[in-house]
Amino acid sequence: MAGDDTPSTGPKPTQTPTERLNQLSNHISPSTEPPNNGRKRRQKKTAQSDLPADYSDILGQLSTLRKIAATPDPKHRGYVKQKEAGKLWVRERVEHLLDAGSFHEVGSVSGTVEWRKMGPEREEPVGFVPSNNVQGFGKLRGRKIVFTADDFSIRAGHADGALMDKTIYMEKLAIALQLPIIKLVDGSSGGGSVTTIKSTGFSYVPPLPSFTQVIQQLNMGIPNLGAVLGPAIGLGAARVVACHFSVMAGDIGSLFNAGPNVVKNATFEEGLSFTDLGGPAMHCTNGTIDNLAPDEKGCFEQIRTVLSYLPDCGTKIPPVIPCDDPIDRTSETLRTIIPRKRERMYNPRKIITEVVDRESFFEIGALWGTTAIVGLARFGGMPVGIVSMNCEENAGALDAPSSQKLTRHLKLLDVFNLPLIQFIDIPGFAIGTVAERSATMRHGVNLTATYYSTTMPIFSVIVRRVYGVAGGIMLDCRDPRMRVAWPSGNWGSLPLEGGIEVGHAGELRRVEREKGKEARNSRLRELEEEYRTLMNPVRTANAFGVEEIIDPGVTRRVCAEWLAHVYERLLPERVMRRVAGTLRPVFA
Repeated sequence: MAGDDTPSTGPKPTQTPTERLNQLSNHISPSTEPPNNGRKRRQKKTAQSDLPADYSDILGQLSTLRKIAATPDPKHRGYVKQKEAGKLWVRERVEHLLDAGSFHEVGSVSGTVEWRKMGPEREEPVGFVPSNNVQGFGKLRGRKIVFTADDFSIRAGHADGALMDKTIYMEKLAIALQLPIIKLVDGSSGGGSVTTIKSTGFSYVPPLPSFTQVIQQLNMGIPNLGAVLGPAIGLGAARVVACHFSVMAGDIGSLFNAGPNVVKNATFEEGLSFTDLGGPAMHCTNGTIDNLAPDEKGCFEQIRTVLSYLPDCGTKIPPVIPCDDPIDRTSETLRTIIPRKRERMYNPRKIITEVVDRESFFEIGALWGTTAIVGLARFGGMPVGIVSMNCEENAGALDAPSSQKLTRHLKLLDVFNLPLIQFIDIPGFAIGTVAERSATMRHGVNLTATYYSTTMPIFSVIVRRVYGVAGGIMLDCRDPRMRVAWPSGNWGSLPLEGGIEVGHAGELRRVEREKGKEARNSRLRELEEEYRTLMNPVRTANAFGVEEIIDPGVTRRVCAEWLAHVYERLLPERVMRRVAGTLRPVFA
């Protein structure tokens, strides 16, 4: 204030910034130390100050551990046995599977380390046993994926030689990031070793913590693709079988609930090799494993191929790729592929490969359920599921294994939003004592439930026969029906062969009784000719019993036009329903 003669305590204009800061500090926390007359106090040097400011010591430890993990030890017994068995080492597998330079490991230094003390707060690793599962991120043909790969050379792939948390984490990561997961199985991948009891001092009730996430992935439509690259035992076997698609290396793969030694003590089956117990001849022909590959590299190629048809998650549309195969390409071969003589067979796979984009058909499960053919293909670059009956196997009758195969395939298509195009030539369900003993009708009813409970769009091409309940299941499961027929179409409740004799049994017995067997056979031929005339497919079209009969040569164009509409209009709406949670397909 003016006239106030009170001395000012504020900073003088001539004070330097440092002097003002010191004055403020003294007001807040007055110093109790004697002045040092401007001399700098010497700080006491500690061990902490010797540590590098850039944490290069910690980074060096990490680098050392990673180098040990990534470098094979040619003297290590497990590594030697791995190579003697003709198998790639786990990190070689990762390099062969993934796009070059795309590998990013997760949990790269997890494992057991032996440390050596180097001084205060200083140590260095002198021994390292990595966890026996390599996991991380990578790319397959540019597609980002997560993966797990067993290392059989360490503890034979047992989970008690690794950190179970790593695998569970990757399973959760696939869900959180909505990324496909690839599983390279070589070992038990479970805790199946009695030595765990000795090391822990107690036994445990077996847990199964990761399968909650696995089932969630399967039903979300997050691609799960697995390869058997050695003995897959116990939980390892379950992990690969519980995939959307699985493949086994024919030269080294095997799969079983328990190994030969356990089997010997439990069932007294002695002298079994891994291949005897669960090799490709066992599990690629009974449906446990989908496909067979000649070797590990063949497995990797099949995994890449299958993934190319699938979206990253069920809330996305399948990936469409460029295509130079004309949509309106006609096929002269298809006009004559169905023999006029009904008893003759033809190659059903030829129909598929003639209609779809060239070299785009990938068959799944070719070695089991062989009366049915299923797979993936493309029309104009658009992925689609394929179903066909195989007239070259039991005349294409629907038996128990083929019903199971079709059921699994329909669920696969449903969770991945893949439309289905099916080529129908089915004489009905398989009959006879073998069919009854294998519960054909039970599995047929399960297939029926799947056809009617799945919701992916279906387009059917009737190429020849449609008979009985089995034919009705395949063709009548959508309303309205999307289907066309070829001029070779032949349908009814029962095939004429045998059906006429059943329907006219009384008349034929009377003719034979009154006029003899030759007269009976003559009357049977008259009836057959009459029925053949009535079964002209054009008559069915006249009555609108079939919507349209097309020239087989233009089948590709007809299917592609339908599929283009599905991708343009129906699949975007379907994906929105998946996102909203109003459509929840079930695979498992």
